[in-house]
Amino acid sequence: MNERKGFSIAGIPFVGLCVPVAIVGLVLLLSRGPYASLGILLEVLGIFLIKGFFQVAPNTGQVMQLFGKYAGTVRDEGLRWTNPFYAKRLVSLRVRNFESGKLKVNDSDGNPIEIAAVVVWQVVDTAEAVFCVEDYENYVHIQSESALRQMAQSYPYDAHDNGQPSLRSHGDDINTHLRDEIQARLGKAGVEVTEARISHLAYAQEIAQAMLQRQQASAIIAARTRIVEGAVGMVGMALEELRKQGVVELDEERKAAMVSNLLVVLCGERGTQPVLNTGTLYN
Repeated sequence: MNERKGFSIAGIPFVGLCVPVAIVGLVLLLSRGPYASLGILLEVLGIFLIKGFFQVAPNTGQVMQLFGKYAGTVRDEGLRWTNPFYAKRLVSLRVRNFESGKLKVNDSDGNPIEIAAVVVWQVVDTAEAVFCVEDYENYVHIQSESALRQMAQSYPYDAHDNGQPSLRSHGDDINTHLRDEIQARLGKAGVEVTEARISHLAYAQEIAQAMLQRQQASAIIAARTRIVEGAVGMVGMALEELRKQGVVELDEERKAAMVSNLLVVLCGERGTQPVLNTGTLYN
């Protein structure tokens, strides 16, 4: 079932017909003359016609049914008039958003994590929203959380290999995947997902401390690796400059001692204290 345009006409010009009919009927009814019965009919007709008036606010639609059958949707703004027998239901077409609850799920590595998301959505097909699902707003919330849970199980919290997508490091890719997952579930409800973004991401409380220690250890290892690479480069540059400028001639043993001292100075965590050697390496 897809949305189609329903029958309606501008309401303000039609007021010019309904009001005189009601007034004439009231006058004839109060006159108690031979046309009193006609006044009753005109009064009933006027009240019946007035029942056909309804309003359509901006970014809303009126879904109309005739004895249970879908008769179309009116999106034209302002005062409208339609068949008085139509039953009408207002559906908002405005952009809406909600934040899911914090879900506890396992990532692709099996680690328990907490995750939540903000979903921005709007109704684009009123017929599908009203007639294809029981309660489209509740349907959006439940299916969004289901899609979030499914997406979170497809990625690790942290990437172990360079270039591997993870929940923490590849935000744009993860958000796109989440939006597509939600849209796939909500297409039958006449809903379009404008945006979906992770709003909360953390390890579950029972493993948070252990994972924090692992992250700290990884950061320390990465920093040490960078420091050692830089120190080795600086030592090599120092030896090369000494050789080029002929400042001092170093044999292999002195070079080894110099390399050891420079690496201690460059890689040590604490400030170094100089030690004066008054002798030689061979004494």
